[in-house]
Amino acid sequence: MSELLTNTEFDLFRKVIYAESGITFSETNRSILDSRLKERLRDKGMPTVQEYYKLITSDKEEMKLLLDSVTTNLTRFFRNQPHFDAFQHYVIPHLMEFKKNSPDKKIRIWSAGCSTGEEPYTIAMILKDILPPPYSFEIMASDISLKSLMVGKQGFYPASRITGIPDKYLQRFFTKTPEGYQMNSDVMSTIRFDYHNLKNMPTARNLDIVFCRNVLIYFDEAAQLEVINHFWDAMAPRSYLYIGHSESLFGMKTKFEFLKTNWACLYQKNL
Repeated sequence: MSELLTNTEFDLFRKVIYAESGITFSETNRSILDSRLKERLRDKGMPTVQEYYKLITSDKEEMKLLLDSVTTNLTRFFRNQPHFDAFQHYVIPHLMEFKKNSPDKKIRIWSAGCSTGEEPYTIAMILKDILPPPYSFEIMASDISLKSLMVGKQGFYPASRITGIPDKYLQRFFTKTPEGYQMNSDVMSTIRFDYHNLKNMPTARNLDIVFCRNVLIYFDEAAQLEVINHFWDAMAPRSYLYIGHSESLFGMKTKFEFLKTNWACLYQKNL
């Protein structure tokens, strides 16, 4: 397949995408950008990439659609089970202990890069199952992909997407239909789905847990550090950060402490 972009054009698009989102394109993933641009040109009925470049630099909504198209939305329920074992057996008990003598019994969680919602729904189901009163929780779920957020907001998944969910959760939290499985409203009401570009500072504060798994791999080190610092500023003095099992903050100038539990490794803010 012939390449759509000349080297000069590739450099232009690569730079504007990086400036807008922190997502990095290089020669190794150039073909992905090329194919996504072909789709956008076809959808817009535009004959040249030069015209499309002018459009994205003047139209913020079209820029959002381009960023949506170049992101990868691979996810599943209970992805990387040891993370959720650590969540259930270490993180939540410790947060309950921290908050035991505080009037604030709410656990605040951000699923950053939530894709189509499987991660925040997994978190919500576990907490619905194990969190005793008077404790409560709320989850903010964000992504740069508007299409993915729509799936998450609807909370409906075909049978092929619900593998990995324990039977007791499937029976308790979903309603089966001929087309698939609908998440029940009592779980859906605990999650607020919202568009957020990780390049921007979040408005949330005092977060107890941040999940940002398999997202940092799309950023270079400078953009990664910017995102990690945003998380630090948004998190409570004693809080926990999850990143992907193949990702690491090693060698990065960050204040987070590495935390090894019996189930998985994560990071903590401990002031």
